[in-house]
Amino acid sequence: MNNHVANLQIGDHIGSGQFGDVHAAVDQVHGNVAVKIISQKEDQTDADWDAAKAEFLREAQYLAAAEHPNVVPVYHLGESPDGKSIRYCMKLCAGGSLQAPYEAGPMRLSQVRKAGTEVLLGLGALHARGMIHRDIKPGNILIDENGVARLGDFGLVTDELLHGYAVGAGYSDHLAFEFWEHGVTSAKSDIWALGMTLYRLLHGEAWYAESRPPRMVIADGGFRDTLKWLPHIPQRWRRAIRAMLHDDTDHRCQNVAQVQAAFAGLPVEPDWQCEVDGQQVRWRRQQGGRIIQVEWNRNSARRHDWRAWSEPVGTGRPRTLGGSNGQVGSQVAIRELEAFLRP
Repeated sequence: MNNHVANLQIGDHIGSGQFGDVHAAVDQVHGNVAVKIISQKEDQTDADWDAAKAEFLREAQYLAAAEHPNVVPVYHLGESPDGKSIRYCMKLCAGGSLQAPYEAGPMRLSQVRKAGTEVLLGLGALHARGMIHRDIKPGNILIDENGVARLGDFGLVTDELLHGYAVGAGYSDHLAFEFWEHGVTSAKSDIWALGMTLYRLLHGEAWYAESRPPRMVIADGGFRDTLKWLPHIPQRWRRAIRAMLHDDTDHRCQNVAQVQAAFAGLPVEPDWQCEVDGQQVRWRRQQGGRIIQVEWNRNSARRHDWRAWSEPVGTGRPRTLGGSNGQVGSQVAIRELEAFLRP
C-alpha cells in the first residue's frame, strides 16, 4: 500500500463511515474504486486535527498487512493538498454493504450464515496479525462482484478515539460491556460486535428498533438476556449469539476459531423469508409445489393472533395449517409460533 495522494476523480457519494464519507471514484491505476474521505470537523482545532490525523495515518500503515479474500483491500492513502482531509482508496465492492438488506428486513438464515462464515475468515486473518477491527456492523460488511462478503473500514479507530466519536457515530450500540466498564477494546470486543451484527441481520431494522438501544443498557450488564428474538430463529442460533455477547470475556467465545466451530453447524432449514411491517410479522417459504405463509398480528400485549396456510404454486386450493384460534396473549402466541416455525 502506498502513502500518497493519487490522481483520483471523485464521483458520487455512496455511503458514510464512522469518521467520513465514502465516494465512488476512478483511480489512474486501479480503475473504479471507493474513496473514504476523513475531514477536519468545523469544531475541531488544528492541534486536535493534527493529533487525530497522525493517529489515523499511523494506524493505516497496518492495512498493508491485512490482505485477505474476505477483507476489503486498501490500495493507497494520503492527505489532501491543504492538509484538511485524508483519503483512503479502496476496492469498490459492487454489491454494496449489508446495511441496505438490514434496513429492508430480516435476512434469511442461509444468507446470514454465508455472510457470517465469510466475515469470520477475514476477521480471523486480522486477529492473527494482531489487528482489531473495532467497527463490525452491517454497513462495514461489503459484498464484492462475486457475492463474497468482505470486512471493510477497519483498524482506524483507537480506544482513545472511540471515547470521543462512538456515540455521535452510532457505533456505540456495538461497543462491548468491557468498553463501558473499563474503556478498552480487544479481539473479544470484535466477537461481541459480530454477535450484535448477526442479531441485527437476522431481525432487520424495524424489529431491532422496538427494543431500547443497546448502548442504553449494555453497561448495566446482562444485555444478552434482554434480546427479543423473532420466533423462527432456532435455539442453536440464539445460543451461539448469546455466547458471543457474554459480559465476562473469560466466558465469551474466546477467539474466531470458537465462533467458526459453532457457526459450522447452525441450521438454515426451514429457511423462512420474514417481513416485519409495523405490528404485523409475516413469513413465507416454498415447500415442494406449495407456498407456506404465516401471519402474526401483534395488536397489544394481550391481543395477539396468528394463522398459517399454504397455497399452490399453480392451480389448487389453499389449505389451513394452523393458528391461534382467536386472540391470545403475547407469550402464548410466541410459543405457538416457535413450535410451528421451527419443527
